[in-house]
Amino acid sequence: MSDEKYAVVCRGLRHAFGSAVAVDDIDLDVVEGEIFGLLGPNGAGKTTTIRLITTLLPAGAGMVEVFGLDVASHRMAVRRTIGYLPQQLSADGSLTGRENVELFARLFDVPRGERRERVREVLAAVGLEEAAERRAQTYSGGMIRRLELAQALISSPRLLILDEPTIGLDPVARDGVWERIQEVRRATGMTVLVTTHYMDEADQYCNRIALMHRGRIRALGTPDELKSGLEPGATLEEVFRAYTGDQLEESGDFRDARRTRRTASRLG
Repeated sequence: MSDEKYAVVCRGLRHAFGSAVAVDDIDLDVVEGEIFGLLGPNGAGKTTTIRLITTLLPAGAGMVEVFGLDVASHRMAVRRTIGYLPQQLSADGSLTGRENVELFARLFDVPRGERRERVREVLAAVGLEEAAERRAQTYSGGMIRRLELAQALISSPRLLILDEPTIGLDPVARDGVWERIQEVRRATGMTVLVTTHYMDEADQYCNRIALMHRGRIRALGTPDELKSGLEPGATLEEVFRAYTGDQLEESGDFRDARRTRRTASRLG
């Protein structure tokens, strides 16, 4: 629709690590207020794309805008609009839940007079008020991920970027994380950009999905639109396999596997 506003716009985006092209001339639009899923096997370029959007990597070519701000020329302004939950563990086990979130409040320059209430609000939003004074090392895997979600929310972001937010969690903990994401989104109207290997999550929660393979966008649409392109009754996993050659568990390298397993083990 012509009146749609965009949280993220990528045009001709490209990035390479030496001779290895990770992101290969992609165009991508994320509409304000939607949950947008970026799916693909390990090594497809999803995390690199996210790092380009969050200003953590410079684009080799092309353009990225976040809420109309060019990432290359307005890095700090873009960072103030984003909350980012990476795959890697970001909570400090030696600190309490409250101390972890307070640390991020200082890092994101939340005004001193607002910090106490803001920390309380995000801990309540992720269901950790009662556990706030416990050290994070005593938390379950699902609680740790919700704590990291609180860290990402402390700056009241307009765009929440989640890189494998439920990796290594059991189904109950996964549902708990998504319930909190949905609650905050309904309350604030924020946009969510998420990568996940769980097809059921993408099918249930994402308004639109882009399937990425070997650095390029191979398919884009709502879950129902993508499934309707195959035979009746097709699942999103079958769509995934059709576009990526059945490589959900076979792609990536040793470092990908080590990083994923380390994160999963830490989250319990």
